Amino acid sequence: MGKLDGKVAFITGAARGQGRSHAQRLASEGADIIAVDICEQIDSVPYPLGTPEDLAQTVKEVEATGRSIVAVKGDVRERSQLRAAVEQGLERFGRLDIVLANAGICPWEDFSLCSGFVDGTDVDLIGVLNTVAVSLPHLKAGASIVVTGSTAGMMKGTTEVLGNTGGVGYSWAKQTIARYTETLALQLAAHSVRLNAIHPTNVNTNLLHNENIYKVFRPDLENPTREDAEPALATLQAMPIPYIEPEDVSSLVLFLVSEDSKWITGQNFRIDAGGMLKAERAF
Repeated sequence: MGKLDGKVAFITGAARGQGRSHAQRLASEGADIIAVDICEQIDSVPYPLGTPEDLAQTVKEVEATGRSIVAVKGDVRERSQLRAAVEQGLERFGRLDIVLANAGICPWEDFSLCSGFVDGTDVDLIGVLNTVAVSLPHLKAGASIVVTGSTAGMMKGTTEVLGNTGGVGYSWAKQTIARYTETLALQLAAHSVRLNAIHPTNVNTNLLHNENIYKVFRPDLENPTREDAEPALATLQAMPIPYIEPEDVSSLVLFLVSEDSKWITGQNFRIDAGGMLKAERAF
């Protein structure tokens, strides 16, 4: 018996990274999965996004648990595409119990006026709103929604450190998610539908592991490598680690969508190895 037997979870950004990890973990606890990923590159993003092959790997990993999955190519910026994905999942599974608005990017390049800001906010904030919006009509008492923010996005000075419009958009979107969570959770509470947010620190994914982020942490080097950056990445946390793993985040997600947290709603959970506490004392 799994903690999520008979449940169906809708997960965005599921082709790789945290999204794939969440899909595999929830499936291992008995959930069937509706998985969405854009499966193409966004020009302002300097690191590889998920591909069709990545999404196929997520399918394999979910099916290896014995559960079923509906995998759909879709852009969280387009509400109609998310609605179509949910409808495909409902046709297959007949219900929706869990929503993980996980898809996120950190843009870097402006190819037109503030296009990085637009892409960052469109994916990291509007994509979350769209995911929740298309899911709400299908949720019943006992359902759980988890949206993904960022500890780094909540820290003072993050926008100045990133130093580009995409980074500003990323930070603003993640900050706004915290207030959104508290506000909407109160509206949903009377219907016994829960909404919480998770705010990870550095996570071992492509969003972290790219040259632009390495240069932020090692501006003294022209072409810093992962090995160069890791000691500096560790300075962001209070505990002596450079980053956490996607599976660490999935453990928190599982708790928040299971009966173990049935009275928890409207909360912003940092999984940050003490990073926020350290940052607050630096300002």
